Amino acid sequence: MRLPSSRLGEPTLIPDYQTVMLPLLNLIGDQQEHSLRQAADELAKQFGLTDSERSELLPSGRTPTFLNRVSWARTYMSKAGLLESPRRGIFRITTSGMKVIANPPPQINIAFLEQFPGYIEFRGNRRSPRKPNQAPAPTTPETPEEVLEDAYQNVRESLSDELLTTVKTVSPQFFEQLVVDLLVSMGYGGTREGAGRAVGGSGDGGIDGVINEDLLGLDSVYIQAKRWEAAVGRPEVQKFAGALQGHRSKKGVLITTSSFTHGAEEYVDTIENKIVLINGATLTQLMMDHNVGVSPVSSYDIKKIDSDYFLES
Repeated sequence: MRLPSSRLGEPTLIPDYQTVMLPLLNLIGDQQEHSLRQAADELAKQFGLTDSERSELLPSGRTPTFLNRVSWARTYMSKAGLLESPRRGIFRITTSGMKVIANPPPQINIAFLEQFPGYIEFRGNRRSPRKPNQAPAPTTPETPEEVLEDAYQNVRESLSDELLTTVKTVSPQFFEQLVVDLLVSMGYGGTREGAGRAVGGSGDGGIDGVINEDLLGLDSVYIQAKRWEAAVGRPEVQKFAGALQGHRSKKGVLITTSSFTHGAEEYVDTIENKIVLINGATLTQLMMDHNVGVSPVSSYDIKKIDSDYFLES
């Protein structure tokens, strides 16, 4: 990863957690107590990060990427004995840390930290601390969360490809029912049986099914399901919009195993009817999210300290 540029007008990139280590140690070198967020805010300024880069989240959508990387830089240097935490949420530099910045290396990274017994113990490695002339161990610029999420996304993308290939082989009737099953799993229609009665086989004026928008059936959503290879263009979407008008409905979902042309996507933004277009890639993502056509194999929970639990009255 390229280091971010701090010169005005040049693009910046979020630095990895190892790149953050030395600047973080220098920042804490004032021997004052710091919070993680305060340190991250100051480092973001030093690296010239934009507001959007500061707010960029990990794929899970829960934690800011840069804050996560600063947190792991702090954790690893704490395990090496360069930082310490006098109380919850606060950290400061140690005597060992002051010695490092007194004669700073070009970069503090995992290989550098391997000279400290505390870090070796943390990593669960029983070998002797690495000598200065010993080859460094392989490292990754990603934090543990990023490694796990990257692996998760790779598994998910592979499953998505396999799932779409399978969906394309089913009969049109099965595909229509699959679409209804998905919408029911997403909270529409109430029950599979209630929604299934609306599936019309070969379709009715461009409509393959109708499903309740809510459990009470206060409004209906009309469905068209196209198991196609070619991209669905504007004419097909216009026909579907016309079919909605014929049913005096303003809401529809058009789902395909392929994709939509730019013209089709532009068209739905210009009409009064609310038509949602779901292409093959989105379809498989929704199927995985709602366990339609897939089944869980294993799951992993990432946990953090519950600060509220440790509040003493």
